[in-house]
Amino acid sequence: MGVGDWSVLLAAALAAGWVDAVVGGGGLILLPALLLVTPAATTQQTILATNKLAAVAGTSAAVVTFARKVPLRWRLMAPAGMLAAAGSACGAAVVGLIDKDLFVPIVLVVLVGVAILVTARPTVGVVIGEPPTRRRITVVVITAAVAIGFYDGILGPGTGTFLIIAFATLLGTEFVRSAAMAKVINLGSNLGALAFFSLTVDVLWALGFAMAAANVAGSVVGSRMALARGAGFVRVVLLVVVVALVIRLGWQQFG
Repeated sequence: MGVGDWSVLLAAALAAGWVDAVVGGGGLILLPALLLVTPAATTQQTILATNKLAAVAGTSAAVVTFARKVPLRWRLMAPAGMLAAAGSACGAAVVGLIDKDLFVPIVLVVLVGVAILVTARPTVGVVIGEPPTRRRITVVVITAAVAIGFYDGILGPGTGTFLIIAFATLLGTEFVRSAAMAKVINLGSNLGALAFFSLTVDVLWALGFAMAAANVAGSVVGSRMALARGAGFVRVVLLVVVVALVIRLGWQQFG
């Protein structure tokens, strides 16, 4: 690849880091860019692995930035992140056994439901709900970590978005806190998938580390903007990303 190709991918990694930090869905930007720019002989598994290398760096930066401003229950979030890593590694291990032609339509239906929910209920993620019980928080966080972590290993796009919506709707947390919690889980799922891929396929390490640096820069800017502008800003970006995900996956399935 030439200088122009690298420039495109670094710009895509920067934008993906920003989107991922705010609402998730950075893979919507970076994965298509990798598919278009990398040599035709590059396998899909190598592209996924290289994407995860960049994503791990960006998500780590977002976790650090959010954690400085948003109190997190680390006794719950740390184990949940490890469970997400295990779930993601399992998803990556069985990715070749699952018919994505059946899986993608299910994700599309869920995304459309998310868009309708956020539009019809403008207070979701903006107005803090009744404090849930400790047991409910534990059940929701652990279930989301395992289930959505598994999805991240199989397919990936929208993982952070699904986590944010799960926490906002099921726990009544506002979007900024939901985003902070989602980043911890998403870091675990990214690490799990990367660990599996690095042991089983070739990773474009030089390109991945370069994109990681750009992804970190975008992630820091995105997480700071989310903290500064609040839940209303995150809600708008969330809707835009959900619509974009629907279009992207719909084109992949039916285009």
